[in-house]
Amino acid sequence: DEVNKLKAQDGTYLMVYGGAGFVSSLIKDDLVDDYYLFINPAAIGKGKRIFDEITGKKPLNFIESYKFDCGVVVNHYQK
Repeated sequence: DEVNKLKAQDGTYLMVYGGAGFVSSLIKDDLVDDYYLFINPAAIGKGKRIFDEITGKKPLNFIESYKFDCGVVVNHYQK
């Protein structure tokens, strides 16, 4: 409820940073409008997943990609 109140206010975007559990809870409650997914060119074998708590499909629309000299690519999607 509090996040929806913040989103309804005039102003700029809300941006959050947090661990996979926090982000998963926002995704599960359909509170995320834009996704910036960072792809880091390192194989770590396992990682925490942010989409585990959703059921069914969550269609996302690709907006654009950003490439950095270090090899990181950021894909921007909107719901």
